[in-house]
Amino acid sequence: MPPKPKALSTSAAAHARPSAATTSSPSSDPAPKQLTSSPPALDSVSEDFKTELLTSLREEVVNVFRAELAMAMSDNLSKIKAELRDVKAELNVSIAAVSTEVGELKKTVRDMEGSLSTCTDDVVSLQSKVERLVNQVTALENKCDDLESRSRRQNIRIVGYSEQNGAINANTVSIMLKEAFGLDKPPLIDRAHRSPPQPLPGGRPRPIIARLHYYADCVDILRRARAQQRIKMGEEVISVFPDYTSRTSRARAAFNDVRRQLKVIPDIRFGIVHPARLRITSNGITREFTSPGEANVFVKTLL
Repeated sequence: MPPKPKALSTSAAAHARPSAATTSSPSSDPAPKQLTSSPPALDSVSEDFKTELLTSLREEVVNVFRAELAMAMSDNLSKIKAELRDVKAELNVSIAAVSTEVGELKKTVRDMEGSLSTCTDDVVSLQSKVERLVNQVTALENKCDDLESRSRRQNIRIVGYSEQNGAINANTVSIMLKEAFGLDKPPLIDRAHRSPPQPLPGGRPRPIIARLHYYADCVDILRRARAQQRIKMGEEVISVFPDYTSRTSRARAAFNDVRRQLKVIPDIRFGIVHPARLRITSNGITREFTSPGEANVFVKTLL
């Protein structure tokens, strides 16, 4: 601010010199005219001074604000840079940890892929073995059931014979069958016994299992039993059935509904062939079925 008055005095001197020269000049106007022309020059100097003063003040204010703003921004930028450096350091640590974990996971995944590939090969091999073993076991089960069923083909099961009639043996069963069916002579029986377990007092009597020596005698007795169904022996009523395995019994019983439908169809011959095959003869054509569903579909075509 001090230099400005000097500039003002210089300017004033510059403006004053022409006045002095004008006064000393012999050809200048009279003194009154000089006094009337000096005020506009002073006004111009004053306006210039104001303009310069405002300009300098504006520049100083701008410089002050700029300096303060630069200082504040410098402080803030320093803090931001420091925080960014800290964040970057933390991120680097986190990224390093994540990279390590990802590397370990990749290694684990590679190991698991190898193990899974080996397990898949083992599973495929085991599946083929299991399928083969299942087929073998199924075939063996069928063979065992067939052998057991064939060993029982000459067996009969007698139901309803009281426990109070005494011990059961081949001789007593032979005499009982002769009396029950009116046979000419007692059938030859290899062995006979009651099925376990011992019943409770007052419970139903246990079935009697008897093996006939001749298959023809077994067929004849079962035919008579089917015809009479419930056989009276004094005060007792007995029934005689074939002695099948539980599997064969279920397989034969599955055809009961189909057999009931066949009974109402004329000119149809049917029967169950051992162990559990339904044989149907229609118009001279014989068909055998092991599945009740297939047999039922065929019967519907005959209705």
